[in-house]
Amino acid sequence: MRVLVTGASGFVGHHLVPALVTAGHDVRVLVRDPSRYDPPDGVEVATGDLLDPSSFAGVFADVEAAYYLVHSMKAGEAFEERDRMAAHNFADAASAAGVSRVVYLSGLGGEDDALSEHLRSRREVESVLRDGDYDLTVLRAAIVVGAGSTGFDVVRQLAERLPVMLTPKWVRTPCQPIAVADVVAYLVGVLDAPATAGETYEVGGPEVLTYEEMLERTASLMGHRLVVVPVPVLSPTLSAYWLDLVTDAPREVVHPLVHGLKNPVVANDAAIREHVDVTLTPFDDAVRAALAAAESDA
Repeated sequence: MRVLVTGASGFVGHHLVPALVTAGHDVRVLVRDPSRYDPPDGVEVATGDLLDPSSFAGVFADVEAAYYLVHSMKAGEAFEERDRMAAHNFADAASAAGVSRVVYLSGLGGEDDALSEHLRSRREVESVLRDGDYDLTVLRAAIVVGAGSTGFDVVRQLAERLPVMLTPKWVRTPCQPIAVADVVAYLVGVLDAPATAGETYEVGGPEVLTYEEMLERTASLMGHRLVVVPVPVLSPTLSAYWLDLVTDAPREVVHPLVHGLKNPVVANDAAIREHVDVTLTPFDDAVRAALAAAESDA
């Protein structure tokens, strides 16, 4: 199958492209700066920016399925408008070219007004992509555990650098992290499962943990002991500024993520498992793999 991947140079895209090649697909990627992307053998690289439709004319030609892995949080406060515009341009181009399947990796969370700006934007992108003339499959995930994941990198840096951590009450919010290998397996697997076309699924790892448990277990796997002390008066805004001091994660990404930590993100994955069989990776094993990959890349 001829497959287009947008967001190929991002964290998940970096893992997805070689997995699609291994699965036997003919892969084309759309990147803004090809000099910063090292494609696997056999992958066709196209240059363009989803914010400028004229820059990617013809990229969707002969494409049967396309992945949308784009987000604009690094743009800062304007990320919602940029994500909205990019999704509209993608949907229009995919529809005009006759693409039959689109797969979007979104974020877990409820459907109410209490969602953070980050999660509301993900839901809006889902809505925009749903208006296209193709079958959309949406996979919603919480923290993806792997080297290069901003969410997990924050957990890793906190576990590595702090013996004692003062946190707001969101530290005990339930979350269902998932290994990057498992997310990729689901993303690849839905292409061979026709029943998943047009559907939305929640995906998660085998364990539901609080952020406190994730921090403590990651610290233990790194040979450290971390004491987490929840402080109810510490607001998400203050937490975000505190993370700026303690970690080197990009603030324009971390701040929206922190404001979403108040939302429980637990998957109901029974539906997807009826169509795509993935042997889920335990959290500790996912962390070990992420730490080993980070060390080899250092």
